[in-house]
Amino acid sequence: MVGLKPSDVPPSLGVKMASAGAAACVADIVTFPLDTAKVRLQIQGEKKAVEGIRYRGVFGTISTMIRTEGPKSLYNGLVAGLQRQVCFASIRIGLYDNVKNFYTGGKDNPGVLIRILAGCTTGAMAVSFAQPTDVVKVRFQAQMNLNGMARRYNGTMQAYRHIFLNEGMRGLWKGTLPNITRNALVNCTELVTYDLIKEAILRHKLMSDNLPCHFVSAFGAGFVTTVIASPVDVVKTRYMNSPPGQYKSAINCAWTMLTKEGPTAFYKGFVPSFLRLGSWNVVMFVSFEQIKRAMMVTKKRIEVTN
Repeated sequence: MVGLKPSDVPPSLGVKMASAGAAACVADIVTFPLDTAKVRLQIQGEKKAVEGIRYRGVFGTISTMIRTEGPKSLYNGLVAGLQRQVCFASIRIGLYDNVKNFYTGGKDNPGVLIRILAGCTTGAMAVSFAQPTDVVKVRFQAQMNLNGMARRYNGTMQAYRHIFLNEGMRGLWKGTLPNITRNALVNCTELVTYDLIKEAILRHKLMSDNLPCHFVSAFGAGFVTTVIASPVDVVKTRYMNSPPGQYKSAINCAWTMLTKEGPTAFYKGFVPSFLRLGSWNVVMFVSFEQIKRAMMVTKKRIEVTN
């Protein structure tokens, strides 16, 4: 309809959650090879390498995986990754504005602390629902598909079943504490940074509320998030991928890394982490804004028609 502006009416909770889940799935599909490369680099060093295979840098890792395991290996765990985003992003991103409004009592222009609290809250809530999907995703990404090497898991549902039967419910929620810590950091940093950069751009009239503004805000959010969350992300990945008994706890995993590999181990895979988070943020936030607007326009048109 002519003159219809989605921004005139705030999006409903359902629209925001659906838009966030769909946008996160789009971002995962586009950036999944970078995430898989990041996982391989992060776990390198905790166990003996397969003879002749050594990962060096993000693009070197991708090249090595394609050469030794085939292109499909870059998308190991994609099904679990998409399952994760459907229930994870829809909560941590879709509920952010509502939780922020809850803490402020509906007041405009909340402070940075309120935004951080809202981001930590939705990040922790999302992990409590999506943790099993994250465990399966990480284990599939870490699994090497080489001839003659026994595969740990053969399918997503088989992986859920195998983990439950062999490790119990605790296995499916393994690494929840570091994951809550990591996602509280990621969520509040990602959303708050995006919020603040976007508001500053609009306030100073550097850009209008359109795609270039969303791109710049998302890229800045991705860089800041990577710097802050990378150490926790490495610990989370190693702990969730470890077999029963290798580490007593996430703290023990971090201490083992520090004593055996030094502090630089916490920033293993930093470049692919940034490439992945930066590109993921750009694709996700741009898709989120566009899908949200499209859904609002469609909803408005249906309401007008009825």
